[in-house]
Amino acid sequence: MEDNDRAIVTFTGLAHGLVHTYELSIPIFVVVWLTEFPVTTALLGTVVAVGYGLFGAGALPGGVLADRYGSNLLVTVCLVGMGASFLLLSVAPGVLTIALALGLWGLAASVYHPAGLALISTGVEERGTGFAYHGMAGNAGIALGPLLTALLLLAFEWRVVAALLVVPAVGAVAYALTAEFDETAAVSTDGGEARDGDDGPPASVGEFLADSRALFTTGFALAMLVVTTNGLFYRGTLTFLPDVLGGFLPPVTEFVRVFEPGSPLAEEFDLAFYLYSGLLTVGIAGQYVGGKLTDRIETTTGLAAVFGGLAVVALLFVPAAEAGLAPLLAVSVLLGFLLFTLQPLYQATIAEYSPPGDRGLSYGYTYLTNFGVGAAGAAISGYLLSAVGVNGTFLGLAVFPALGLVFAVTLWRLDE
Repeated sequence: MEDNDRAIVTFTGLAHGLVHTYELSIPIFVVVWLTEFPVTTALLGTVVAVGYGLFGAGALPGGVLADRYGSNLLVTVCLVGMGASFLLLSVAPGVLTIALALGLWGLAASVYHPAGLALISTGVEERGTGFAYHGMAGNAGIALGPLLTALLLLAFEWRVVAALLVVPAVGAVAYALTAEFDETAAVSTDGGEARDGDDGPPASVGEFLADSRALFTTGFALAMLVVTTNGLFYRGTLTFLPDVLGGFLPPVTEFVRVFEPGSPLAEEFDLAFYLYSGLLTVGIAGQYVGGKLTDRIETTTGLAAVFGGLAVVALLFVPAAEAGLAPLLAVSVLLGFLLFTLQPLYQATIAEYSPPGDRGLSYGYTYLTNFGVGAAGAAISGYLLSAVGVNGTFLGLAVFPALGLVFAVTLWRLDE
């Protein structure tokens, strides 16, 4: 990579990893808060849902702001806001302050994806490689964030842990204030993307609506349907996966001999959690492969192939899990790899079907859809689990990658 590409990828990679580190640390804190405060799971679940809801809802205005004020500024504000939210969390005397802190985190984190991805798409010459490393950093945060939080909680009180988690944000902000790069290097060089019809970011509601109408060409609308099916399958699959895996795994004492049956350590050692973390870690390789593929093949071809693979995995997941530990591990690895291979492919596809000047707006719609509409996948999978069991749930969830395959093929035919 050239120096400009490397600086942008380092900057966005740090921020992306931290966004997901904080996102996945919250469920770990929830376990502590349930014992620390006189609060029901319903109330605490609502408090957490507000923060996660703002994480998705703020993506669209975040994208508009990124187009107007620049991605560098927006990502830096995101880092400052996330650090401040966890600092507030570290002194929270009760649930109300926790709600305020999580709301602040959601608002701050919401601007990251449209701003960060817009920066890569307009500033990085090797876009596919940039998306690959960016996705890998995010997956590192997804996999290591909850693990780091859990380990710190073994040694420190939860408020101290929340304060310690501010330190990485401070370091990332320090880097942001010293990093130098050209945000538009990939669109301002000879042979770069044309700026036809690019009149700058919207300055009013009327201009926002006009830009949105212009953005939603047939190609962009189909790309958004691809994002929708990804979001529904992603959230639907991962939300209850640790519990599902636990139903197929044998007791830990059967193959970890250091634990005696019935010992407290054996009861606390949740093997499903570690398999789940391993699945998320495999996603790092998927992000890398998916990003590299965007530089070598048509993104619609890659999307169709991965969606097809995910549909097959969803259909075979339960039969493989019931066949034994080795098939369960194999199908879990394949699920984690393919699930995250999709991300750089659809991110690059969005870039191809949106003008550079509206790239923040386009990624705002992308993550409003991915995190907002995609959140319904959790409700769908929860209902299916209670109504038709695990096998029926995976059969039902297979509909989403199957639809994604149809949309990707339609998008490919549109380009012919």
